[in-house]
Amino acid sequence: MAEYQNIFTRIQVVGPAYPGVPLPKGDAPRKYMPGHWHLLGRLGDAQVGPLYLGWLGLLSIFFGFVAFEIIGLVMLDSVNWDIRQFVRQLFWLALEPPAPKYGLRIPPLNEGGWWIVAGFFLSVSVLLWWARTYRRARQLGMGTHVAWAFAAALWLYFVCGFLRPLAMGSWSEAVPFGIFPHLDWTAALSIRYGNLFYNPFHALSIVFLYGATLLFAMHGATILALGRFGGEREIELAIDRGTAAERGGLFWRWCMGFNASFESIHRWAWWFAVLCPLTGGIGILLTGTVVDNWHQWAMQHAFAPSYPPEAWNALPDPLTVPQGGAR
Repeated sequence: MAEYQNIFTRIQVVGPAYPGVPLPKGDAPRKYMPGHWHLLGRLGDAQVGPLYLGWLGLLSIFFGFVAFEIIGLVMLDSVNWDIRQFVRQLFWLALEPPAPKYGLRIPPLNEGGWWIVAGFFLSVSVLLWWARTYRRARQLGMGTHVAWAFAAALWLYFVCGFLRPLAMGSWSEAVPFGIFPHLDWTAALSIRYGNLFYNPFHALSIVFLYGATLLFAMHGATILALGRFGGEREIELAIDRGTAAERGGLFWRWCMGFNASFESIHRWAWWFAVLCPLTGGIGILLTGTVVDNWHQWAMQHAFAPSYPPEAWNALPDPLTVPQGGAR
């Protein structure tokens, strides 16, 4: 008899649609009853809705749409309004920031002005969405953990697009809008400032990135492995015996000598995930403003090995070797 394995299948509980807890006084009532969508149930809960936007949500979507349109139309203009070339080159197209000659001044629209306009609308959009996230949590009586986790991501966004260019005195230091151009900017920044791998805050950011990945994988795998015992019912099982909570704890004590609680694993994962963009933003902000060459900084502070001068002369410069010489 085949055994149930919830890596490949998903429990879908479909019952009467529930609109959710009553909203506080002053909030608009929910007007539409939610429904169920089987395909979404394979990824999460099958219930769709209710969705509450409010003024903050609507304004956020409006400003984000304007920014998206500006970026898209400028990219389309760069390929002479050829839809086929737009689709073909989409990953390489960019809306570039102003040239260095403009500093922090407002340039003409076609010379970086559109980048400033799009950045303004996008910044307003994400800030309004943050305010919506914070307000929804408070209205539901929840903690504001999600809003502050989102704020950590916004910190990195504003460091790259606003705070560091402001500190460097030029909008040209900011990140362009675009997929591969954004990656090119990252590579160029690393080369220009002596390899970001020697930036200790970059190292911390990667630690927290990999750590968050590991913690979420451990937690997700444990709960899935206990699904047959109702492991997703965490609160009830935290005070129960002989079911998922106790089995999961025993498993990790066997494997690691100790186990996280249902509360602590989420706290660890939250901190690791939040500290990833926080430390990454600090590293980017210090690049060029405080440290001009991270490799030299690392050698001076014993963060990287310091090689003697003769080590650099161990091999001949290929440019100085005569053609047909030693190989």
